[in-house]
Amino acid sequence: MPSGPASRHNRPIFVLGCARSGTTLLRLMLHSHPRIAIPGETKFVLPAYTARCEFGDLTESKNRRALAEWITGDRSTKVREFGLDADELVKEIVAGPPTLGSAIGIVFRAYARLHGKPRWGDKRPSYSRHAGSLLRMFPDAQFVHLVRDGRDCIASLLEMPWYDGDVHRAISVWRETIDQGRRLAERLPPDTYYELQYERLVADPADELTRLCGFLGEEFAPAMTRPEGLARRTIPSRRRWHGRTHDAVNTGRIGSWAERLDPWEISLAEAVLGDRLAEYGYEPSGLPRPTASQLAHFTRISAHRRMAHSKDALRERWKQRHEPNPVVCRLTEPSASAT
Repeated sequence: MPSGPASRHNRPIFVLGCARSGTTLLRLMLHSHPRIAIPGETKFVLPAYTARCEFGDLTESKNRRALAEWITGDRSTKVREFGLDADELVKEIVAGPPTLGSAIGIVFRAYARLHGKPRWGDKRPSYSRHAGSLLRMFPDAQFVHLVRDGRDCIASLLEMPWYDGDVHRAISVWRETIDQGRRLAERLPPDTYYELQYERLVADPADELTRLCGFLGEEFAPAMTRPEGLARRTIPSRRRWHGRTHDAVNTGRIGSWAERLDPWEISLAEAVLGDRLAEYGYEPSGLPRPTASQLAHFTRISAHRRMAHSKDALRERWKQRHEPNPVVCRLTEPSASAT
């Protein structure tokens, strides 16, 4: 996929941020744009990248078919929820360029085509940790990082039925996401990485989305400020954790951490995240610092997480040395924007 000026308006868009930071809301806003199509979390991009060596040499059509059938048929990938013809999608991937990025790009291109749009994106909070992998596949990608008060993210995470961690892990996740964002901001050009804050987005959606569209090279569309209609049509009511997206954009949950977290949880979060919270203008509560034992316990958990991330990085370097094909997307601009 070319990355020159002519292709600017068709660059893939990846939305990232700490879990419970409002990325689903932002995804709905972007999908409400007449040129941009972003599905719900697909959960196949990173697993496909991680397993790329297992699919073998993609210059062999049987291996491309195996990859395509996994993407379209495995329940974990969520692609069956796209509303696409699986058989046609398999044929398109098999006939496409023999790289993983091309296969993934074909899926999203087909989704965008289904919605009559020339541009696609994807949303997943964990993309902050995997921006390097995404850039290997899509060198012209643009990243949009949504930042929310860490204490609100932590409070919301602890209430989720699918979250199996504790407050220490939740604090670590927000800190890691912010630090990864800092590194991306330093490493990537200004037309590739963009940050915005949830609190400003919900307080003045038109202004913040106009700025975001400027970064993306798109015209602002007023429909983006009214994503609740799209949410009611596409997000099942059984997903209670996304229920607020069915309402008009509002500021009702800003600062609700003060009632939702215990004082010791607030103190620990502020002690660990202090300078990062301050960097984004989030005011401290004024509570006393946590005890030495609470801080020591957090430090041990954080050290284990760093060790796990280091092991993941080593495995990734090994895979890059042994991957059977280049992973970069090779779709051409004319077919990528076909409708």
